[in-house]
Amino acid sequence: MSAGPHISISAETISYFANIPISNSILTSLIVSAILILFALIAKKKLNTRDVFGRPGAFQNFSEMIVEMLYEFTNSVTHNSKKTKVFLPFIASFFLWILLNNWLGLLPGVGTIGLTHEPKEARLPSIEAKASEVELAVEMIETTDYVETLEVVGDEAHTEEAVTAGETHAEEAAAGEKAHGKTFIPLFRAGTADLNTAIALAAISVFVTQFLGFKYLKFGYFKKFFNFSSPIMFFVGILELVLELAKIMSFAFRLFGNVFAGEVLLAVILFLMPVIAPMPFYGLEIFVGFIQALVFSMLSLVFFNMATISHEEH
Repeated sequence: MSAGPHISISAETISYFANIPISNSILTSLIVSAILILFALIAKKKLNTRDVFGRPGAFQNFSEMIVEMLYEFTNSVTHNSKKTKVFLPFIASFFLWILLNNWLGLLPGVGTIGLTHEPKEARLPSIEAKASEVELAVEMIETTDYVETLEVVGDEAHTEEAVTAGETHAEEAAAGEKAHGKTFIPLFRAGTADLNTAIALAAISVFVTQFLGFKYLKFGYFKKFFNFSSPIMFFVGILELVLELAKIMSFAFRLFGNVFAGEVLLAVILFLMPVIAPMPFYGLEIFVGFIQALVFSMLSLVFFNMATISHEEH
């Protein structure tokens, strides 16, 4: 492990599954997905359970509170119960998945618990070092045999001492080279702190926007991109198309930048003053994690709703 805080802008591979690299951000994302799926299954199972007084349990109340809040949040933008029921699964999934990822990235051990890894690039030189050691040993043995036939017993002892010193030096060099090639890799990393995950979320949001636009407006939806009624409208349509593609990078870098910057800030503060100083920043990052999940969900919801409204309704 390095002496300073471990900061990496990209997710790091911790294992392979069928030659597919599994990064620490993928592992955390899978854990988050499993938690949400388990939560949904338990909530469904306890949906109609009552205690001895006919009241719903605490878990059911908590689940209903989350669903009701997200429903009201979605309906406040659509003002249409049918659209709300269509949009709600996407908005709830975005919000809960991003929020849980952001908050799990703040737990103790995330970024500090990991494993020591020797990359393939570091292993190749050690193999070459072993080969050179064998060649050196062969040369020394040949030299020793030759000296044994020509020199006296005292010279033989001197030769053996030189061979032993050469072997010790080679072992130390190989050990130093092996230790130098090893790096520390955290086992967990927030999925939203990985740019690949942020781009995937943004791409899903933009794709669902186009799907919903086509679902509600059919082929008339594409008129805003390809409008040949006048040169000006044609140019505006091209701009609209570029803006739709730009949303992916805008969404991704907004989410990734804020979450990753918070992780770097906490890593530096923990390294400099590890006891009391980080506490206010943890509170700030809890708030930022919530706001980022809310902003991503809100923007997606607004774009969903705008895509389902024709230009005349606009």
